[in-house]
Amino acid sequence: MLRYRTPCPLRSIDRKTPRRRELSVPCGRFRAMPERPPVPAEIIRRLGSLLGGFPDCQEEEAWAGVRWRVGGATVAHVFGGEDQLFRITFRAEPSELMAFERLGAPYFRASWGENVVGLVLGDDTDWDELAELLTDSYCLQAPPRLADQVARPDQAG
Repeated sequence: MLRYRTPCPLRSIDRKTPRRRELSVPCGRFRAMPERPPVPAEIIRRLGSLLGGFPDCQEEEAWAGVRWRVGGATVAHVFGGEDQLFRITFRAEPSELMAFERLGAPYFRASWGENVVGLVLGDDTDWDELAELLTDSYCLQAPPRLADQVARPDQAG
């Protein structure tokens, strides 16, 4: 058993009152993070009209922004960032992940999840391409009985 030769600096001397510690860095050095902007209603409406058409795909508020889920799985999540840009994240086929990474902006690979990628939304967003990507995301996340009800762009014809 370890014994301290001097009183432990983390314990108070009388052991009844906790010792208060001073901050080593003045609080003025830390800057507040900018607020995340709310997602414009037009973007939510546009995404909702697409994602809401998939079987059992539900729109709900997320920790930031709005997400669409099927069962307990997130299909897509749109949110505003501290940099005031809007992003949407979704799932991609594992075989396509490297392509998204190499494409670069406006695409990015998320730092969480094995197959989560995203797109920075802007005036030049190709909404038809995004619709295809979100359709794929839904089919990856939905149970097969629901995914089979969706016509995927690569199966059309």
